[in-house]
Amino acid sequence: MEQQSRAESVASTESRHEAPAIVVMGVSGAGKSTIGVLLARKLGVPFADADDLHPVANVRKMASGIPLDDDDRRPWLEAVGAALAQAGRAGTGLVVACSALKRAYREMILASAPQVRFVHLYGTRDVLAARTEGRTGHFMPTSLLDSQLAALERLEPDEPGIAVEIDRPVAEILDDAVSRLTMGPPG
Repeated sequence: MEQQSRAESVASTESRHEAPAIVVMGVSGAGKSTIGVLLARKLGVPFADADDLHPVANVRKMASGIPLDDDDRRPWLEAVGAALAQAGRAGTGLVVACSALKRAYREMILASAPQVRFVHLYGTRDVLAARTEGRTGHFMPTSLLDSQLAALERLEPDEPGIAVEIDRPVAEILDDAVSRLTMGPPG
């Protein structure tokens, strides 16, 4: 009888999965919003675009072609972390599209929401430029791509998450991200 209840307990624990908290990160044109929306749908959790959390002053700066500095980003990153932490407390999970270009930015998010995993979408400058040039209705002009690439600190192996190459069809990018996120930690 004791063994049966332990087995039931293990099965019950394994069937309860924490709702995912994921930041889809990368420079402008990497496909953060596209992949983020599809990833959220596939995982059954809400999606948010961190661009919507920028203070108005940040949006004006970027629309004018002026790169943001760390002081501009701080309240924005705190808002991103708070949204992910709230989703964790509510048990809903959340996928957020957010550039999270520097390790320090990712650490700010993790300080509020330590359960977050990052999906770093990366590609060559040519691929990224081609993607940004065709967009309409976005406040990040292609001219700021070089400043983002210069600021980018790639996701390191000791950070929670995965890096996914984007020079392929969206369905392949999504399948790669989902399979690697859901297979769990190695070991």
